[in-house]
Amino acid sequence: MPDEKKKTAGAFDIRVIIAALLGVYGVILVLLGIFNATDAELARGDGLNINLWGGLGMVVVAALFVTWARLRPVVLPPDFEAEEERKRQER
Repeated sequence: MPDEKKKTAGAFDIRVIIAALLGVYGVILVLLGIFNATDAELARGDGLNINLWGGLGMVVVAALFVTWARLRPVVLPPDFEAEEERKRQER
């Protein structure tokens, strides 16, 4: 069994879920910063496009979370599927 590939949490890893949420909100803010930056909004931010920079920061953090999840995946125990099947049969 040493040739068996280790199973990982994959898309159900909390880091991937957090990255997806941050990425979606980040892209929305970047688009708002690019296409909807009025003079009034820029004045409130002291001339800084807060939506653009905040969105870019969120996209960068989302990319870091995905990178982290890819480089150090959560590995499930070898008997995970057998344990889940046993729990299902007990119900």
